[in-house]
Order: sequence, then C-alpha cells, then structure tokens
Amino acid sequence: MSMDQILTAIRGADGVLELAPAPGGPFPEIAWGDHFFYYAPDGELPEREQPYATLVTKNYPDDRSCDLDPPGRWRLNIHVGRRLFTELLGTDPREDPAALIDFSAVDVVLPHPVYRRQGWISIVNPDVRTTALAVDLLREAHDMARRRATRRKGRSVI
Repeated sequence: MSMDQILTAIRGADGVLELAPAPGGPFPEIAWGDHFFYYAPDGELPEREQPYATLVTKNYPDDRSCDLDPPGRWRLNIHVGRRLFTELLGTDPREDPAALIDFSAVDVVLPHPVYRRQGWISIVNPDVRTTALAVDLLREAHDMARRRATRRKGRSVI
C-alpha cells in the first residue's frame, strides 16, 4: 500500500484532524513531511492529547532503528493500546522485548521502537502482508480516540 493510500484511508474517517508540517509553517523542520492524526471533529487540536496515528518519513534523533532516511522508506505508527498490542505481538507492551528486533523490517507489525510501552505499534512500508490489518487498526485507533474525546467532553464543566 502506498503512503497516499494510507493517507486516504485515514483522512476518510469522521472528525479527523491532520497536522502535516511543511516549510514556512509553525512546526519545527524535523517534522516537515510527516503526518499526525487526531480525533477532533471541531477542527481544533486537542489539548493534552497525543495523536492516535502518525506517518513519519525520516529518522528522528532518538529514533533511528527503522532506517527511514533512504528514499521510499516511511513508517506508519498506530496507538493500539495494551490489549490490542498484546493480541498482535503476544507480549505486554510494558515488558522489554525478549529478543532483538529488526525494526527496519518492512511490511511487518512491530512494537514501536520508542513508544512501545505506551501501546504503539509500527509498520515500515505497509504492503501485502499488513495493509488490511493496518486499515483495521487505524479504524480501531480512531474509534478509541473518539471514545476518549467523548468521555472528556462528558467530564468538562459547562
């Protein structure tokens, strides 16, 4: 699946707010070309809320293990939570991996190399083996973000 197809799938959900930092905008250069997805039906960036999915196109200073700098490499990251993480990978995200992981492997669901403990998975260049699962996980992550937003709204003071 191409990056454009993944972006189209994410953008098709209701209430999606996409941040796509670019030159000349308010975001730092390191984020240019990447995409960050939030559930925000009002179009306002939620306060104190992390995105539910990201798409990154390069290595970050603290995140080089996926080897994203070569042309054509990118990584889809999805917050799936502890339960789904455990179902997908057979281990609790809070546990350290028992074996060395090749985070640069393509078209494989892996723990996120930095945010595993928070229940994030990653897929470098999703393709034949992971596309359908990735789209399903994106829908689930979006639904979880919507439920969190609904709970927060219910607790807000009017």
